[in-house]
Amino acid sequence: GIASPAQTPVAIDPGLSTIVQVAIVTKDIDASAKRWASVLGMEIPKITTTRPSEEVRVVYKGKASKGQAKLAFFKLGQVVLELIEPVGKDTSWKQYLDEHGEGVQHLGFQVRNLDQSIANAQRAGMPVLHRGRYDKDNGDYVYLESEKALGVTLELLYSDPPRK
Repeated sequence: GIASPAQTPVAIDPGLSTIVQVAIVTKDIDASAKRWASVLGMEIPKITTTRPSEEVRVVYKGKASKGQAKLAFFKLGQVVLELIEPVGKDTSWKQYLDEHGEGVQHLGFQVRNLDQSIANAQRAGMPVLHRGRYDKDNGDYVYLESEKALGVTLELLYSDPPRK
């Protein structure tokens, strides 16, 4: 079961004090990006498709996944608004779209210690749902099974230390 906050007063990671990303899953990223650009008074961002999943080691529910996504990013101060259109299946993005339709799928946080954060989350009843490497292969993203406990999926973002 999910531990209550009273039972688990230790934060998963100090990085969870600052939201850096809000992500919306959409059926049509082109249309969504146009609508958001209009509302925000911004240019439509470049829409990219993630690299093949085997290159960025995508794992969904403990198994290798072939799923990808089309992405668009709006920089809004400390927070990035990410639009995601699932490509293929076997991802948390497709799962969210199938179960809920379009909407806010996750909140992203830059964590300081990924392995410790994952261990703390698992102890709090939120195991890893979906993970992979950034397209530039310079960091990891990890989605936790936190929707039942928190109403939204938490994403742990961890950038690799700079190479010397």
